[in-house]
Amino acid sequence: MDRNTILGLLLIFLLFIGYSWWSAPSKEELAAKRTQDSLAIVQQRVDTTKTANMIQNTAKQDSIVKIEDSLKSTPAKLHDELGNFAKAAKAEDKDYIIENELIKLTIASKGGRIAQVELKKFKTFDSLPLILFTKDSSKFNLAFFSNNRNINTDQLFFQAFDSKGNPVKKNHFSIKGNDSLIFTMRLFAGDSSALTSKYLEFAYTLYGNNYMMGFKLNTVGMQDIIASNANFIDLNWSAELRSQEKSHKNEHIITSVYYKPLKDDVDYLSETKDDEAKLQFPMKWISFTQQFFSATLIAQDQFINAEIKSFTDKSKEGSRYLKTLHSLIGIPYQSNTNNSIAMQFYFGPNKYNILKKYNLDLERQIPLGWSFFLLQWINRFAVIPVFDFLSHFNWNYGIIILILTILLKIVLFPIAYKSYMSSAKMKVLKPEIDEIGLKFPKKEQAMDKQKATMSLYKKAGVNPMAGCIPMLLQFPILIAMFRFFPASIELRQQPFLWATDLSSYDSIYSWTTQIPLLSSFYGNHISLFALLMAISNLIYTRMNQDMMGSTNAMPGMKTMMYIMPIMFLGFLNSYSSALNYYYFLSTMLTFGQMYAIRMFVNEDKIHARIQENKKKPVVKSKFQQRLEDMTKQRTAVTPPKKIKR
Repeated sequence: MDRNTILGLLLIFLLFIGYSWWSAPSKEELAAKRTQDSLAIVQQRVDTTKTANMIQNTAKQDSIVKIEDSLKSTPAKLHDELGNFAKAAKAEDKDYIIENELIKLTIASKGGRIAQVELKKFKTFDSLPLILFTKDSSKFNLAFFSNNRNINTDQLFFQAFDSKGNPVKKNHFSIKGNDSLIFTMRLFAGDSSALTSKYLEFAYTLYGNNYMMGFKLNTVGMQDIIASNANFIDLNWSAELRSQEKSHKNEHIITSVYYKPLKDDVDYLSETKDDEAKLQFPMKWISFTQQFFSATLIAQDQFINAEIKSFTDKSKEGSRYLKTLHSLIGIPYQSNTNNSIAMQFYFGPNKYNILKKYNLDLERQIPLGWSFFLLQWINRFAVIPVFDFLSHFNWNYGIIILILTILLKIVLFPIAYKSYMSSAKMKVLKPEIDEIGLKFPKKEQAMDKQKATMSLYKKAGVNPMAGCIPMLLQFPILIAMFRFFPASIELRQQPFLWATDLSSYDSIYSWTTQIPLLSSFYGNHISLFALLMAISNLIYTRMNQDMMGSTNAMPGMKTMMYIMPIMFLGFLNSYSSALNYYYFLSTMLTFGQMYAIRMFVNEDKIHARIQENKKKPVVKSKFQQRLEDMTKQRTAVTPPKKIKR
């Protein structure tokens, strides 16, 4: 392998590591963002009323404890603590189920909230029902002031009604096709039997064969119940997400809170560490995003602001616990007789084509390399369309990846050919370069050696960097594939050969004992595709050096080329087996491609052509000619100064 090819591969490796570092925000950026958020908070809070300030600053947990204690109180005590909502503090906790072909929702009368979400078309890695969150691990409540009392709806009991306002008598509803269902939960302020009832309502609209559902927050006759000078209501939404995938580690580092500012691109909290932010600007949606699934709350107009947080509760680690995501959202409110605030919920897979059709930028939750335009273009306009087209043939996804790799190699063939020709020219020139080395053997002659070498390249018409540039052009595709395969839900739980799930690692042997250094660097399992990827790269490096000869003048570079596959092995052992399978195929096809080119390229003809080029006068570029002309003019106008003795 010649020096240029080796240098190109080394640059790809450095760029590969640098991209991960570059795509993460710096400490200064995070600090600046928090400072800006803090200033925005101060500015916004200046214009809020005293009551609104009390809503934002009241300790929510203390209020919940107070309400829970009130459940054991006397009617008089309840009325004193809950006012108009005293009668809603005690009732039977009922669960209602509404479902379509895709999702099954459990709605609890206590809090009137969606307490559990099951995605019916998917299973966990161990074949259990896929549940995004459960009743005990989630929270969804409104917090507002009513007659100087802080009210939290999650400890109060709602009553179920149908779309016509009739009380619901059954607890299970199912729709499909083009049907739709409106299911409402009402929290009454006072006597629910009164003709002029005052209530707060959660209205859920479920559509057949759709992951998106409607959600409305309606207030009827609440203008003298909710504080009249409040311009927003707090919505507290949080969930302890459950692990769904085989690789808990990979799933954990992808899970976070995503959000869409009304006039900006989608952003998210840190995925690899605990993080939080105060978002003092209008937003379109907030999403609890896992590796392949998400739960998203979408505003029809906008949310005023939000406080979001992502953290891992160390005391709950183990079993199916993954990560805790929290949001406190400002919902716009006007003190009118009746209010209706329209929103939507999305509970479903992070599949590009599904999310894209909603035109809400929801697809930007899928990590396709959005921070660098070239990566997302490759994935969105090349890889995904071809992948989807091939998927229509119902072939095994291992075969689809093979065909995709072959197609990419065909497209990149001109680049590979140019890289090979550059390497072949360098190989032909190696004897002459060695002669220059013998002519200038001393270290102090390094400049003379470099000038003679560059002069040889110029006469022969060879660009020493031509071998690096084609390889660097392939770097965006390398990173695009690194993004695409682990994020592709189509590969989830799809088997191929010994791999049971192409979206996760393929383990042919595992152990539980923690081995110092090895477990932290490599892991506690052996991924065969990752191992094949590393071995194929080592063999390719060796055979390519034998085929192309060695023009390496950089000390230690040859050793580095053998170390790099081992470094990638430790890094990719726990990654998607589809990714390692693709890298393995790509390496083997590259070797075959280079071998085929070598069979049809005559190095003697290349040598003869170079010798002919050396006889021709060196053609100077316009830039070089301009520099020489400027130097001559300067010398003619300003004669050299005489040295006084």
